[in-house]
Amino acid sequence: MAEAGVQLDIDFARSHFPALGGGWALFENAGGTLAADTVIARTHSYMTENFVQPGGGYDASAEAARRINESQRLMAEMMGAEPGEVMVGISTGMNVFLLSHAIRGWFEPGDEIIVTNLDHEANSGAWRRLDEFGLTIREWRINPETAELELAELKKLLGARTRLVCFSHLSNIAGGINDVAEITRMVHAAGALVCVDGVAYAPHRALDVKAWDVDFYLCSLYKLYGPHLSLLYGKREHLERAANNNHYFLADDIPLKLNPSGPNHELTAALSGITDYFDILHRHHFRDSNLALHDRIKQVYGLMAEHEERIAAPFVEFLRAKKGVRLIGRQTADKVLRAPTFSFTVAGRRAEEIPAALLPFKLAIGSGDFYAARCIRDLGLESQGGVIRASMVHYNTEAEVARLIEGLDSVI
Repeated sequence: MAEAGVQLDIDFARSHFPALGGGWALFENAGGTLAADTVIARTHSYMTENFVQPGGGYDASAEAARRINESQRLMAEMMGAEPGEVMVGISTGMNVFLLSHAIRGWFEPGDEIIVTNLDHEANSGAWRRLDEFGLTIREWRINPETAELELAELKKLLGARTRLVCFSHLSNIAGGINDVAEITRMVHAAGALVCVDGVAYAPHRALDVKAWDVDFYLCSLYKLYGPHLSLLYGKREHLERAANNNHYFLADDIPLKLNPSGPNHELTAALSGITDYFDILHRHHFRDSNLALHDRIKQVYGLMAEHEERIAAPFVEFLRAKKGVRLIGRQTADKVLRAPTFSFTVAGRRAEEIPAALLPFKLAIGSGDFYAARCIRDLGLESQGGVIRASMVHYNTEAEVARLIEGLDSVI
């Protein structure tokens, strides 16, 4: 929660995103946010000062290793995890693929993995492929009227052979926040594990993997104001038990053993720029800087959530009132219930028509299935090209949202 009366200084926040110039209002942030200038500076610094093989005895090499290790430690702390429980990989889809390969041996033919038809394919496809090894894949299906996952439906699926449940913290289509802690409790009570896709959640709300008691958690850092990398969290005991994907002599090197390619050096070193940015915002808005990093980050996220709710509220009202428009998911901007990722359709129009019509206004939104093709199919939206999506983050402004409303009003 933010201190009473403290609101996000939007001009200060935007000053840290050099790509915001040019007059464009960017509303496809769910596909990838801009990188903060602190991340850009860290990348530049590493590549100009330490672009050598890390871990050697000479100064530039030792400093390279220090920067890489420090960034990995900070990412773990940002998630509420312990050092060594977080793997940096090239993408969430690849991290799930590597994880599925590393824990495949835990399961026997006839064991069950539950996936959803709501999620981005990253936390679905790799698990579904394990049916090649005799596993049974069961699907936790959304209510097609609400685009919601319902706990009562999950309860029906859980059984004696359930071993793993894979679901999203926040749908990149519907925008609703799922109760990860409650779902995890239910799954653990049934004797199974969870793997949670937090990619769409992480730009908007604080991460706390230990408090949620999740077994595995994923997020993409290029959607968290950083470079094109991804994080995989796993409980230490799971990472120790997992099979080695890497060279045989790295079998005990956690978490490197899961990642046969190893981390990208310069971009991993730049990840500390993400926490730099959150710390800069914290110092600007709050007097108490003696808190632990995780607590400082949570306070900043509180500011972001309140700002996002404030700027999104008129957009929700516009979509709900506009004739022929269907807003997918929860019909609110309430920060407790959803993030400002809004997918909608327009009666009689192909989804791709609307973003194209907004280009002359310098308004950037998206359309399609956004790699959640099963969700689009089961919502009955394939024939019209999927959904139109406008997704906001904390650096969007009230004035930009007003421009978006005006633009949409003129083209729909």
